[in-house]
This record gives sequence, structure tokens and C-alpha cells, in this order.
Amino acid sequence: MEKYKVIANAVRKKIIEGEYLPDQKLPSEKEMGETFQASKLTIKKAIDILVSEGLIVKRRGSGTFVKSLSIEEMERLIVDNQMRGTSAFHPDKEVTSKILQYEIVPATEKVASKLNIPMDTQVYEIYRVRLVNKQPTVIEKTFMPVSIIPGLRKTDLEGSIYTYIEDKLGLYIESGHRTISVRKTNDIEVEELQLETGDPVGVAEQIGFLSNGAPFEYSISVHRYDQFSVEMMVKH
Repeated sequence: MEKYKVIANAVRKKIIEGEYLPDQKLPSEKEMGETFQASKLTIKKAIDILVSEGLIVKRRGSGTFVKSLSIEEMERLIVDNQMRGTSAFHPDKEVTSKILQYEIVPATEKVASKLNIPMDTQVYEIYRVRLVNKQPTVIEKTFMPVSIIPGLRKTDLEGSIYTYIEDKLGLYIESGHRTISVRKTNDIEVEELQLETGDPVGVAEQIGFLSNGAPFEYSISVHRYDQFSVEMMVKH
């Protein structure tokens, strides 16, 4: 992932978590460059991303400030950030993958239904463990139509698949429908996530959509209980 995107992800996360408050002035581009050990151009590109997303505003002669967001805008921001995947959610950490399975298979009835494609359509079946600073955090089982996400190689799975989709294919990931549940571990999860038998895990079942409305991903992610949280806003 390009460094300017890593920086944008880090600042976005600080806004979501309230470390940067509405109307708060952000550090200068020089200060951010020193913090992230990045050039002025890289910092500018990161800032431009956040400006285009409507998260921050530039005030001539005063600096860059966090925008005061409505409840609806904050809801969108939270959902969008959750859609960015493990790498974006941990911008300040090393995120790697252990590939358990990677093959192209015909879509089953369930997968076809989730992705709104005919049965037996060719899909990637990807099973991998995501490690954050070398610690196993989540196991992902993912299905993607080959026709929509062409050219995905095993080496691409070692990093962020979303980065491949957006940077290599030029597609834009817009939204997702996610269902959260909790259950006890199975034997594979005990081994791969370094848990004890009977420990709880958080399970996120998700369908992801591109900006053209096409479903591109059906995934089931199983998270360690001690590193799993869900952000949401509740309106009266």
C-alpha cells in the first residue's frame, strides 16, 4: 500500500476514534512529515484524500481542520472504514497473511446467491490468516467472482486484496452489508488464532459492493475475541 494511503488511513482512524475532534486543527504538513517520516508531497496526497472524503477542510492562512460531521456522515465514515479491511484498520502496524487455501472453483448455490451470480460461475476461494505485527488476529474465508476481480494471484493475497482491487484494477469499493455474531472456536481456529478450546470468537459475514453496485466479495471473517470490536452509532 502506498505510503500516502497509509497516512490517510491513520489520520482517518484518529478522527473516528475521537483523538482528533471536530474543528480541531491538525498538525502542520511539516509536523506530519516528521511523524510519518514522509515527504511533503506524500503528506499532501494523504491530506487531499481526506479533503475529498469530506473529513477535513483547509482554511486559507489558518491550516487544516477536522470537519464537524453530522450523525449521518459519521455513520458513513464508520461503515466505510470497516470496509477498508485489516490493513487499513491497523495503519501503524505490519499486516501480513498466511495463505491456507487459494483456488478457483465453481460457485456453490449459497455463494452464487450471495454474489448474485449464476451457479457454477468461476470464483476465487481464499482462506487465509491475517497477522498483525506477526500475531494471528483473524481468519478470512473469501469468495470473489473471477470475471469482476481478474488476475488475482497468490502473491497478491499476502498483502491487502482491497489495495489490489483499487490500485491495480482501478475499481472503487463503496459499501458492504455486514452481519455480526459470536460463537465458540472450532479446532482450526484454536490452532491458527492461538486460542483455547471453547474461547469465543467474533464472526463477521459480509457482502461487499463496488461503486457500480456489483457485489464483488462474499466473506466470513473470524476474529480473536480480544482484538475484535464493532463501531456503530445509535440514533434516537
